[in-house]
Amino acid sequence: MLLAAIREPDPVFLFEPSVLYPTEGEVDETAGPGDLRHALVRRPGHDVTLIASGAALPKTLAAAEVLDADGISAEVVDVRVLRPLDLPTILASVGRTRRAIVVDEAWRTGSFAAEIAASIAEQAFYELDAPVGRVCGAEVPMPYPKHLEDAALPQPAGIAAAARALVGRHG
Repeated sequence: MLLAAIREPDPVFLFEPSVLYPTEGEVDETAGPGDLRHALVRRPGHDVTLIASGAALPKTLAAAEVLDADGISAEVVDVRVLRPLDLPTILASVGRTRRAIVVDEAWRTGSFAAEIAASIAEQAFYELDAPVGRVCGAEVPMPYPKHLEDAALPQPAGIAAAARALVGRHG
């Protein structure tokens, strides 16, 4: 996304979650710049759509793995760009799964999770089998100690629990 932002002729704000800096993994050297206009389905699924971006994405992917072990197929949509928000990709995913949970490390109040959830409710209401869910950060000042920070931010177990409840499997 950084390469795409550099090449974009219009102004771009790039938010880098510093908690992801120590992340290790393989980099596809042939991938080229990211797409500044579209969300990306990171994992296909058919029972529930999990929508996330930034630092919430790895936790959401981990939750999808946990759900898969429980027999729940979660599709994960990486929003990647907040403006313009790629609603067609999000709505297409929700149309396939008929359920949605938006995961955001920000507070529920006034967050992008609220905007995405409202947009889904407005534009895909009759396709939903359940209300749109949100798993967001606790509405408290961000604590510094790691164990309190972990308690204040969405974690894979909480995301998976919300998805199980939405799908109707509480196991």
